[in-house]
Amino acid sequence: MEHVKCECGHVNPHGTFFCESCGKPLEENTEKRLLDMRYEGSARRSQTYNKTIIDKIWAFFSSVKVGVALIVITLIASAIGTIFPQEMYIPPNVSPAEYYADQYGWAGKLYYKLGFNNLYKSWWYMLLIASIGVSLVICSLDRVIPLYRALKKQGVTRHPNFLRKQRLFSVSKVDDADDVLKRVKEKLAQRHYHIREENGNILAEKGRFSRWGPYVNHIGLIIFLIGAMLRFVPGMYVDEVLWIREGETKEIPGTQGKYFLKNEKFIYETYEKGKENEVFNAAIDRVGNGTVAKNYQTNVVLYKRVGPIVAGEEPKLQKIKEYKIRVNEPLKYDHYALYQVDFKQNEPYKMAFQLMDKTSGKSFGTVVIDLHNPKSSYDLGNGYRVELLSYFPDFYFDEEGNPATKSKIPNNPAFVFKMFTPDKPKGEVSFVAIQQTIEPFGDNKYKMKFAGLETRNVSGLTVRRDFTLWILGVGGAIFMIGLIQGMYWNHRRIWLQRVNGEVWLAAHTNKNWFGLKNEIRRILDGTGLAMPEDQADEETKAGQGGQVHGAAQ
Repeated sequence: MEHVKCECGHVNPHGTFFCESCGKPLEENTEKRLLDMRYEGSARRSQTYNKTIIDKIWAFFSSVKVGVALIVITLIASAIGTIFPQEMYIPPNVSPAEYYADQYGWAGKLYYKLGFNNLYKSWWYMLLIASIGVSLVICSLDRVIPLYRALKKQGVTRHPNFLRKQRLFSVSKVDDADDVLKRVKEKLAQRHYHIREENGNILAEKGRFSRWGPYVNHIGLIIFLIGAMLRFVPGMYVDEVLWIREGETKEIPGTQGKYFLKNEKFIYETYEKGKENEVFNAAIDRVGNGTVAKNYQTNVVLYKRVGPIVAGEEPKLQKIKEYKIRVNEPLKYDHYALYQVDFKQNEPYKMAFQLMDKTSGKSFGTVVIDLHNPKSSYDLGNGYRVELLSYFPDFYFDEEGNPATKSKIPNNPAFVFKMFTPDKPKGEVSFVAIQQTIEPFGDNKYKMKFAGLETRNVSGLTVRRDFTLWILGVGGAIFMIGLIQGMYWNHRRIWLQRVNGEVWLAAHTNKNWFGLKNEIRRILDGTGLAMPEDQADEETKAGQGGQVHGAAQ
């Protein structure tokens, strides 16, 4: 597209509303009394070019409405993601689909099907974040570049129509213009205006840096979004949950098999009446003795893998340190932090059953089943043997009446045994659950009798590592700087120009017109120059008068 050359000689990009140098309106509009000073009337790419697909994409993302809509959609999605726990926070070894359906009904089922259970790692949520970043970049470039160019090229001597169409404007007749302008210059300098002169005309300006406040905001937000997206890069951010039982050694999630943790012991302490400070007695009586947690901690040993990772081979571990993890006292090592956040007491660990004669009550041996790693067969000697046909860790009957399990956690274990004895070589089948024994294939001579239960505690730890926190902090700090820059300062300009023996005065600010009027009033006090009138008030009155006249007709 062709550039537009002004009568002052300055060449303006196509789409500019008034000359960047002298301010002459390039497209006269008699109906509009005041100039639109947004972006100094400069040409914006999004409003000038609209031919190629790139132009259309640029125009789409440069729209403030689109940016706001993307932010609102992201906020709504983020809020929905907090209604139910994210998948990473649900109990381990549990089917997410069954968990959400069982815990929250149809709402949980819908929540899972729509993918909100893993919202913050989903591709479409990342796409929303990226779209906001693209919108901020394009929106900023579309405005800040032409604004910077126009402010840099603005001349001191402005076209009469530019001055006449400013919101604050006045014409004064003075006898000694040189003396008047000299006194005005002194007062402007006292108020820290940057003064430029040309052919006896004056441009006084201050606070231009406030115009860049919104774009500094955008830079801060872009850095913040980069930090947020870097959390999806492996190794940059870890926020995992580790459930570890007493005596168990497990790989620490998020460490790529580098570190392991052993749970030596879990300790749970409560406030006991009579053993604490008397100040706590009233509170203990109110909630119940021995029910208020005083401390829960996990005594752990941290190990580091030695040598390369070989599939199927037991890792060689080197002891690093022992530590007592308490609430708000995490174990920290190599930028990782393990926090004590939850626990589960008395989880079934091992169950013992005796093979017995139902009539005589004679026992032929005891079977001890590890509920987390059960064997398929147990030999009791002398021809007595028990096979484990089926194991249901969290037993229930499904809709068709068949035995099933809700999860792999032994909350309600049940078993299907096949008992082999010398007089029953083909075996007898028995279904055994807690406090019940079912014989699905008729009367048995033998039965499996519950003989004991061993439990252990489980610690819930959160594993965290965050290399993006400083990026988020820098982005947040820059955003606050831009916010202060744009909110508490304003860009003020005052033009004083000699026209046919008169002194024309025009003024503009990007905000706080009341403050600018008061400042001009103090500057002009005693100079003989007329206080400029607010033409926005006159334009409003003129518009209202036209509406009344039209209604009368």
